[in-house]
Amino acid sequence: MESVGYSLCRIWLFFLLFWLVQGRQMAPPGFVESTCRSRIFWMKLNKHLLQGKFFQLEINDPYAGPILLDEKLASRCGYVLSEDVWGNPVFRASVLGCHVTNEADELFSLTVNIKVSSFSSMRAAVTYTYPMYCSYSSWASREIVCEENYMEVSVKTDVPAVSNDYTVAWMSVLPETQNVAYQLWQLMFVSPSGRKRITVSDAGKLGYSFNNTLSRVYLRAPYHSNESDVSLVSGVNMNMVTSTSMYRQRWLLLLIDTTVSCPVDGTSFTDTALTWTVPSVIPTLVVQESTFMSKNILMGVDGQVIVNPEEKNYLLEHNETHIGITIPIGAEGGQLKSSISGGVYGVTYSIDLFLEHTWTVADWQTTKYTVIRSITTPFMPQIPTVTNNTLPEERLFNIAFGHFLPDVSLVAIAIGNVPFTLREAQHHGFRIYETPISNRMKEFILEVSFDDPYVLKEYVNRNETKYTLLVNYTLSVGPEMTLWYHSAEVECVIADIELPEAVGYCDEENLYLAIPTFGLHQYWNLYLGNKLLNRLIVLTNGYLAATNSTHLILQIPLFATGVIYEDVSFQKIKARFDVALRKVRTMETLQMFSVSCNFNSSAFIICHPDGTISVSAQMKTVPAIDMSKTKLRDSSCKPREYNEGHAFFKFHITTCGTSARFEGDYIVYENEISYEKETLPGQSVPTITRDPDYRLTVSCYYRAKETLVLGAFTSDPSTSPHFGSGTMVARSNTVAYRRTRQALNVISRVSKDDSFVEFYEPNVAILKRPVEPVFLEVELKDENPDAELYLENCWVTGSLDFNSTPRWNITVDGCEIKGSVYIAEVCPVAVGPRVRHPSHFKRLAVRTLAHQLEQMYVHCLVTVCSPTSILPAGPCRGQCSSSKERKAFPGHRAANLQGYVLAGPVWIVDPELR
Repeated sequence: MESVGYSLCRIWLFFLLFWLVQGRQMAPPGFVESTCRSRIFWMKLNKHLLQGKFFQLEINDPYAGPILLDEKLASRCGYVLSEDVWGNPVFRASVLGCHVTNEADELFSLTVNIKVSSFSSMRAAVTYTYPMYCSYSSWASREIVCEENYMEVSVKTDVPAVSNDYTVAWMSVLPETQNVAYQLWQLMFVSPSGRKRITVSDAGKLGYSFNNTLSRVYLRAPYHSNESDVSLVSGVNMNMVTSTSMYRQRWLLLLIDTTVSCPVDGTSFTDTALTWTVPSVIPTLVVQESTFMSKNILMGVDGQVIVNPEEKNYLLEHNETHIGITIPIGAEGGQLKSSISGGVYGVTYSIDLFLEHTWTVADWQTTKYTVIRSITTPFMPQIPTVTNNTLPEERLFNIAFGHFLPDVSLVAIAIGNVPFTLREAQHHGFRIYETPISNRMKEFILEVSFDDPYVLKEYVNRNETKYTLLVNYTLSVGPEMTLWYHSAEVECVIADIELPEAVGYCDEENLYLAIPTFGLHQYWNLYLGNKLLNRLIVLTNGYLAATNSTHLILQIPLFATGVIYEDVSFQKIKARFDVALRKVRTMETLQMFSVSCNFNSSAFIICHPDGTISVSAQMKTVPAIDMSKTKLRDSSCKPREYNEGHAFFKFHITTCGTSARFEGDYIVYENEISYEKETLPGQSVPTITRDPDYRLTVSCYYRAKETLVLGAFTSDPSTSPHFGSGTMVARSNTVAYRRTRQALNVISRVSKDDSFVEFYEPNVAILKRPVEPVFLEVELKDENPDAELYLENCWVTGSLDFNSTPRWNITVDGCEIKGSVYIAEVCPVAVGPRVRHPSHFKRLAVRTLAHQLEQMYVHCLVTVCSPTSILPAGPCRGQCSSSKERKAFPGHRAANLQGYVLAGPVWIVDPELR
């Protein structure tokens, strides 16, 4: 033992002096880790200290100097350079390898130079010299090592000498050995192609390495050489080199079986485990199988012997034919690694195993058989899961994305197709963090508020919102840091919308609906029948709309379009107004808002959908008349009820002498309420009457597409409401002044443009923007070509009432007035297809100067000058004209007749209103 210690001290001193002479640097702490495991040098480099750098290994031969380690040198000299399952560079070397210093087959040393540089050319490399030592004395008679890139067999040579007396007999027994060279080692290879005897130097040229030590000879062979053979042993493919090493010296002929056989497969995989199988008995290594006796079987992981495999869930089992090691996928000692294959995320599991089997047979004493195998499973696809842990009560998306290995990191995220770095996402308000789960896995948690602007929101069902979170993850996968993308969509539907409730009430002339404004136009809209209740409908139907911070207040006049009359009698009118609450997108009706009230009205006309007309006629004569004696055109149609001031009629459009005519898109049904005057006998003829004239024309307008079916008036269901619109025009002494102005046969129309070719139909809403002119045409229906029409006075009001105020004059005595609110400009009239006598036409372009939103009516008093042969000649009253003066007709006096026309309503609306 003292000599051994002395020798070891000499080796240490030798290498210390070598460092000092060479000026090599010491490796930084933690950079290199080495050990001697069985009969193998084992060195590991820390990958973290090599990040971003390049390295090379040199074998430092004490005599030849540094020798660069390459693949060819490694397999021939017994070296392995690879990575462990964690990616750390690993260097292994056999104690019988090249350039190893051997002290009595017990003490071994090997020095390695580690060159590190920031450049692939190894320029400016730093060299760390690292010595390794191994003590191994428990040699078996035969030792076989199956490494990743070579097979090695070493055999003990301490055989007894052979006496001179038997030399001739020995030689005669083995005639083929007669040719063995004297004092020269030779190798005899036996393969399917035959026998090959070569010298050791020639074997080196073929990639073999043969040498001897003080007590052993060894042969190192590459896998799949020309002299090798592959055979199936117990279901495992074995690569085998059958060889005999021969040495002849005087009376000694040394023949050593240096056959070696190693497994080249034997691995199998399931979804949960890998299994490595090695034959228990290898026939080429066991000649007398009947004497075979297994002594010991050990397994190891990463070079460390596992004494109790079951504690780590490993399974080591063997029988007469096989030795099997089963490792659960993901078991301790191995490494799961993430990767991407074909755009799919998955994992591989790698583990460094070794198996040591010791056996004896009668002819070989003890054999130690060691196999080192690094095993990696095939790519195993793993479908990541998106777990929805959303908390509806907290209005918070909580999404778990996993499961991933520690070598996967989240680098970016996109919400609703908007990309964010992790820093930007945290700054925006998203919460992103990792959480560990079982089996060394982790998952990524993302929390996003329902109210975040990048969350999609959709109103669904009656009172629910569907929140949708679109996520696209960007992950860095595996040591290669491959970018991989995965999208996910998570939904949550919660009842967080309260449907509005409307309140209805009435006054003497109007119905009202107060509707909450929350959600209007965002989730739902209001509809009148099938028409969207927008500003246009409100204006054209004569409604008033006002909003405050919480409600829309809708005022509906009793006799406005859309009002439904449920009960009409002489005493009262029961009216109802309905508005539908519908979804913005699907038009599904969710609720009906209704207001219903009873009204007392003195005068009205109601045109029912079934063709019934209800009229309450008011007495406006002086002196009063007996309303019970009023009648319709058919004198048999008397009032159903009456009092001193009113008469109530109810009749169908097909009775009581009702007439019908087409007017544009409408059918107009008309009748007349009149009073039959009583006559009193006088003292002489003629008789006189004390009663005033009373006539009231009642008209109902229905759209022309409505038809009369079996006496019932029906309409297109898409048009709502179905009530017609009615008017009453009275002719009595109270309107005598206006009646005189209606004596002329003049009509007014509103043209669509300044060409005065196309005109708006009666009772059709006319919409104009504040900047657009209203083109008004007044026509005299007279055959006299000499008659001339003049606009005496024209004015604008907000009502159709002749005496309504306020009023804005636009012409006075035929002259245009440029007011502050409205202005008028006379348009010329020329002969054309519609104009035979230009003197029968007058045209105006009326503009508003104030951008107020309102309805307007244009009223005009007109004058016609026409020649007569009865009266002497004289001029018309002074009026503006194209010549600024009216000229009398020669030899005649101009006769003046007056009339009145009304045009409108025209709605001046917001330019953005559609």
